[in-house]
Amino acid sequence: MLKIENLCLHYGSSQILHDISMQANLGKVTCVMGTNGVGKTSLLKAISGTHPRSSGTLEINGKRIGREPAHAIAKRGVGYVPQGRDVFPLLTVRENLETGYACLPPSEHSIPDEIHDLFPVLRDMQHRRGGDLSGGQQQQLAIARALITKPKLLLLDEPTEGIQPNIIQQIGRVITYLRDRGDMAIVLVEQYFDFAFDHADLFVILRRGKVVKSGSKSELSREELLKAVSV
Repeated sequence: MLKIENLCLHYGSSQILHDISMQANLGKVTCVMGTNGVGKTSLLKAISGTHPRSSGTLEINGKRIGREPAHAIAKRGVGYVPQGRDVFPLLTVRENLETGYACLPPSEHSIPDEIHDLFPVLRDMQHRRGGDLSGGQQQQLAIARALITKPKLLLLDEPTEGIQPNIIQQIGRVITYLRDRGDMAIVLVEQYFDFAFDHADLFVILRRGKVVKSGSKSELSREELLKAVSV
């Protein structure tokens, strides 16, 4: 579903990512790991079109993607849940979800029952403003809003950050459910090591903007991964 070759990214004159190559497959969770500041969020921004890559190739579902804006890449089937969630604070929960309709034809402008099955709190709070929700509730809303677009590739940036343990467990169950459904590739950026190790199938380790290690859970031991992401 996702194939990246030799991707580079700059912020002004500073190069953040150096020749990143990786892929993400349907029915698998690919976890990008590393210490703070190694370029994990920048990589998701490059994939989603939020920040243009400097060079390299990006393919989604077998189609080469140029330097397209984020909204065009979203319409190609990429759902992005950014770090910090970015819900619209003055819109209601329902209105936040409805912003996902921009990626869909008019005939599909409805909130699937599956969304409320995965996140029951959103049904109960559909008329509450996004800014009035707790951090965990906002995270659920941000993931649900991305799922409204019916993505084939879901990008999750630090979904457990600042979230209470019971919501972390729920998000983990949702990730497992989406993976097992088999029609979506998931790229997860995560600092919480145990959560990442428990839910990922494949790992990509970044250090100073470069891939230093990658492989499946069967190829990389827990100890080897923990050492690779430690300061």
